[in-house]
Amino acid sequence: MPINVPKQLPARSILEKENIFLMDSERATTQDIRPLNILILNLMPEKERTETQLLRLLSNSPLQVHVDFIHTKSYQSKNVTESHLKQFYKTFDDIKTKRYDGMIITGAPIEHLAFEEVDYWEEISEIMEWSKKYVTSSLHICWGAQAALYYHYGVQKETRPQKLSGIFAHQLVEPTIKLVRGINDKFLAPHSRNTNIRFNEVTAHPDLIALDHSEEAGPFLLVSKDEKHIMITGHIEYDATTLAEEYQRDLKRGIDIHMPTSYFPNDDPNNMPLNRWRSEAYLIFSNWLNYYVYQETPFNWG
Repeated sequence: MPINVPKQLPARSILEKENIFLMDSERATTQDIRPLNILILNLMPEKERTETQLLRLLSNSPLQVHVDFIHTKSYQSKNVTESHLKQFYKTFDDIKTKRYDGMIITGAPIEHLAFEEVDYWEEISEIMEWSKKYVTSSLHICWGAQAALYYHYGVQKETRPQKLSGIFAHQLVEPTIKLVRGINDKFLAPHSRNTNIRFNEVTAHPDLIALDHSEEAGPFLLVSKDEKHIMITGHIEYDATTLAEEYQRDLKRGIDIHMPTSYFPNDDPNNMPLNRWRSEAYLIFSNWLNYYVYQETPFNWG
């Protein structure tokens, strides 16, 4: 089933070339079905790339999905044009009286900062508090996952001695949880971060469930027991080449960084990397939309 996006959104032309099923508002209004309303708080610097990645994954569902993008009012990204934000984005003030079936909070390159030192932490905290009442289920990615764990559950991050970058194997430890239906007992996932969440701290928390574990990367998928919050500690939405581009960017900046682990074929950065996590990405997003959003959200919000 299709995802409803504006005709002019740059991601649309990319997804149409991939034969992703899209529709516009005119066609959507002729279908006798209530779409799922999903809010995306996009904190990533390259917003247009993240839009494409997330919309691609949200499209793989029999459900019609309507998406609203918001950006922070207290901080403006330097990597996106003002015209793009004005045309396709809103702020929290614009939508805070509206209810959403699901919300996604992306990652952000601010792990080196304590949460309270982030320019827009107060705004993010307000949004996360608002989501308790106005959102059925929220999915948090990388820094967004760490922020949710800290704000909602008091779980603190810890700085790594070296950046975690690459593709890592994860072993399911809770294979019967709905979010991982269809996923292999052992699966691969991309990570790109400078901080960790302790596996033992999560498993000891009375309100959280860690669904998998990796000796190198720690837990990848975390779910709150009330199913309101899904936390993904890596970047399952990444394209095949995203880690390579981040690696080359860091090298040009003179950062002492190792090559992404188990990523380039034959560990040769001249070789084109393969996407070995695509099926897991589609399954996670599809399961979230179906089991945690569609099955739980009221048809008519009260």
